Amino acid sequence: MDRRQFVEGCALGTGTLAATLTGSAWALDARPRTYGRVLLVDEFGDPLKAASLQAQTNYVFHYPFEATPVFLLDLGKPALPTVLRTRDQQTYQWPGGVGPARSLVAFSAICAHQLVYPTRDLSFISFRKGAALNPQTPSKGDDLIHCCADHSQYDPVHGARVMRGPAEQPLCAVLLEHDAKADTLTATGTLGGELFDQFFKKYEMKLSLEVGPKARQPVMGRSAVRELDRFCKNAVRC
Repeated sequence: MDRRQFVEGCALGTGTLAATLTGSAWALDARPRTYGRVLLVDEFGDPLKAASLQAQTNYVFHYPFEATPVFLLDLGKPALPTVLRTRDQQTYQWPGGVGPARSLVAFSAICAHQLVYPTRDLSFISFRKGAALNPQTPSKGDDLIHCCADHSQYDPVHGARVMRGPAEQPLCAVLLEHDAKADTLTATGTLGGELFDQFFKKYEMKLSLEVGPKARQPVMGRSAVRELDRFCKNAVRC
């Protein structure tokens, strides 16, 4: 799907694509937002081949900013377009997965409730194959993204819509393009309710220690993809 087709099919009355955001301009709305085109690469810096992704495995990269993590998933099944709403009841249409089976998706790894996110030391949020383990907070379905901090559950097959818990809106989607000939993936923007402004305010000191002064810098050119278990020392399961 090229950019023109995406805009025509998914804007749903929001007008033309917003200009690339810089500085401190973040918003909690549903318009598609363009950022720099960023090629996804492996740990060695080579273009990541979509076929190399293991189905139903957590992968992490950073986009659109150096400190904002994203989940990359091959769901192993098609993810079809879904109409969703932000916390402010703004409607948008998530375009679904990309790739030969339409199974490749990406979502911001920042929980839409308390802004929990995966760090190199600890992660309370991740994709769960099958049902959640905690009998006190059973899954509202299988194969969900689960936040163990507040037990919000999101369905990645349907645009990361909220299935259970206190989260008030879906995870913000990261838009991907798949080059069928090269079998590569490029991140191009976001769709849905962004929470980057709140994220940077809440974790300003923590991010300065983790990432340094480049935390708010846009990712340029390439972003490395790693399995969550390789990126994070302790991925909590619940």
